[in-house]
Amino acid sequence: MPLDYHERSKHRLRAYAPGPGRLDWANQPDPFRTFEGAPRIQLPLAADALETRYRDVRAGILPQPAPLDAKSVAILFELAFGLSAWKAFGGNRWALRCNPSSGNLHPTEAYLLCAAMEGLPGGLYHYVSRDHALEQRAAAEGPTSGLLIGITSIHWREAWKYGMRAWRYCQHDCGHAIAAVAYAAAALGWQARMVSSVSDNVLAGSLGIDRAGDFESAEDEAPDALLWLGDPAAAPDVERLREAMRDATWHGRANRLSDSHVEWRDIEAIHRATAKPATRETGDAFAMKLPAPAAPATDLRFADLARQRRSAVDFDGVTSIAADAFFAMLECLLPRPGTPPWNAMPSPPRVHPVLMVHRVDGLEPGLYVLVRDPSAMASLKASMRPDWLWQKAGPEHLPLFLLLPHDLRAQARLICCHQDIAADSCFALGMLAHFGCAIEEPWRYRYLFWECGMLGHVLYLEAEAAGIRATGIGCFFDDEMHALLGIADREWQSLYHFTAGGAVEDARLSTLPPYGSWRESS
Repeated sequence: MPLDYHERSKHRLRAYAPGPGRLDWANQPDPFRTFEGAPRIQLPLAADALETRYRDVRAGILPQPAPLDAKSVAILFELAFGLSAWKAFGGNRWALRCNPSSGNLHPTEAYLLCAAMEGLPGGLYHYVSRDHALEQRAAAEGPTSGLLIGITSIHWREAWKYGMRAWRYCQHDCGHAIAAVAYAAAALGWQARMVSSVSDNVLAGSLGIDRAGDFESAEDEAPDALLWLGDPAAAPDVERLREAMRDATWHGRANRLSDSHVEWRDIEAIHRATAKPATRETGDAFAMKLPAPAAPATDLRFADLARQRRSAVDFDGVTSIAADAFFAMLECLLPRPGTPPWNAMPSPPRVHPVLMVHRVDGLEPGLYVLVRDPSAMASLKASMRPDWLWQKAGPEHLPLFLLLPHDLRAQARLICCHQDIAADSCFALGMLAHFGCAIEEPWRYRYLFWECGMLGHVLYLEAEAAGIRATGIGCFFDDEMHALLGIADREWQSLYHFTAGGAVEDARLSTLPPYGSWRESS
């Protein structure tokens, strides 16, 4: 089933994937889910007190663990899921968040499961980014130490605009959210780890999203991922927590986001086909023994960098970056021990960026590939054109290879749905995923997209630290990318595209603070 959906949801030169055709603006989904009747706890805006530097976080140099209290939880959610700004044009305003999203539609919802701590009773909470508040869904016994962060998706939020392909974008956004949590946790001195054994059914029960009465007229939420923030050796028994939830006192009913809906059966079908069963917990996260990445161009506090991250909407076609800065960005895509976001990933890398380099000073323009797991090299070579160079480039420890020296700006523009932003950048890339695991175990199809989203989140932060800007590209012609590489089978598939360069700001837009009196009185 993943293969069928994957083929049918591809954009092609002669026809885009099935979509709504036009946007029903009157029916645009509410970007904020709330649970009416649930008790609220207002969180403090405390991230400015966090002194952790981004240069240290990206190198795995973490501070002493912050105390487990309401203030630390507030910082975690502010920097992972909170608002970063409001934008305004004419009479319209819309929010930006620290976690990126396709089309800024934000299908991702975040939950907290915790024991009682200073300033926060134990139980299950839903986070409302608009208000930086927690809604208590259930008063129950949480994990005895550490925190559990649950991630869900509301598929309709993306399908409203993108139709059949929306499910892909929800998975990308889940990957971005996983990485956002891992980084924010690391800035607090905490390790994050995905609970890879939990089934979708148990996750849904633990988060209360299977309670039909609480979603009577509201859009469903799909269970995605569960992250453990605490001692890896003391991860809680999620089955036991779910059983405790059965006897909990529940509060609140989900709000309805749109008056009417368009049903996309393909999304429902792929959701069912990729449902995750219970599995064995994986061992230690895959990591490579590598030197620390070179320092970024700017030395910012992590809190400042996380909140200034933006998705570029246009590039100037002139800006370039130094090769050393480019290599440093790529180094952070490689998994190092205990280093975010790869400390949260429970499996070896299965996604490898194929880069179209346009404007990197000191590096020849052309087609490059970053092989994030040496064991994938043979398969990648066998699947691509036999005449590629595979010439080593960059620092010795960086597994970057030049395939073809060539000006690929026209190809990048074409592949990315004729968008100039892919050609006017410093570099563009496609994320090539090993598809065989998704055929053998369909639920791993989701994990491939999540890994792509995590890669994208690293690139977002690295671009900001390098003094440029980045953006994810969900609209691309899948098979045109494969044709460029010479891929004729389905062993490898391009799942996400990205680009980074000198951003052109839209002077027509006003920027407003994320939280403040102007919004409370509006």
